[in-house]
Amino acid sequence: MNSRPDQLKAFDRLLTIMDELREQCPWDKKQTMQSLRHLTIEETYELGDAILDNDLEEVKKELGDLMLHLVFYAKVGSETNDFDIADVLNTVCDKLIHRHPHIYGDVKVENEEDVKRNWENLKLKEGKKSVLEGVPKSLPALVKASRIQDKVAGVGFDWEQPEQVWEKVEEELSEFKEEVQNGNQDAMEAEFGDVLFSMVNYARFLKINPENALERTNKKFSKRFVYLEEKAKSLNKDLKDMTLTEMDVFWEEAKKL
Repeated sequence: MNSRPDQLKAFDRLLTIMDELREQCPWDKKQTMQSLRHLTIEETYELGDAILDNDLEEVKKELGDLMLHLVFYAKVGSETNDFDIADVLNTVCDKLIHRHPHIYGDVKVENEEDVKRNWENLKLKEGKKSVLEGVPKSLPALVKASRIQDKVAGVGFDWEQPEQVWEKVEEELSEFKEEVQNGNQDAMEAEFGDVLFSMVNYARFLKINPENALERTNKKFSKRFVYLEEKAKSLNKDLKDMTLTEMDVFWEEAKKL
């Protein structure tokens, strides 16, 4: 691993390159925070994919791409004299020190849950009107549900045992089934949302990340379906012309790979 001086030298190199690109490159000169936003989101998802694939070489590359974006925003901020990279880094350092009184102060904690509760309580003392203020509105719904539940649990609004949460899941499933039988589309959607929310909560109690779990299934399904397509193509068959029974033979083969 690189030494701290080498790490700082590499970061300084990136800052220098960013200065040069902003001054000399036609594309980089045109960018704004607004134009970079969707690209940053895309880079974040690419990093997430690499992490799920456990492809550490790709994780390294995607972290670099994301780091470039962070430095880019700081550069844009410095041009309007609002903030620069030092302000960004010192701000997060100050926040980390303030939010970790069990490390930088005299607060005692017993476990991770104590740390999370202290974190949320400190945020409220800093002027946050709600613990939910820290949940971005633009998060995907599944991720947002997980973050909402984490936030409220941090201030003690939570179930005590996983069994209680599972009972809630069963209750929501029953209500959803009832609305399906009634045929009310709007009510079905509302109850289905409740089912998903309660399942996310149950996953949290089991220490399962629901987003990661679902994405693993997405990848597994996609891999098996691509195998099915390739087998059909090797037989000069079109999936649309195959029966489910025929397709299931290849699907079962894919499950063994």
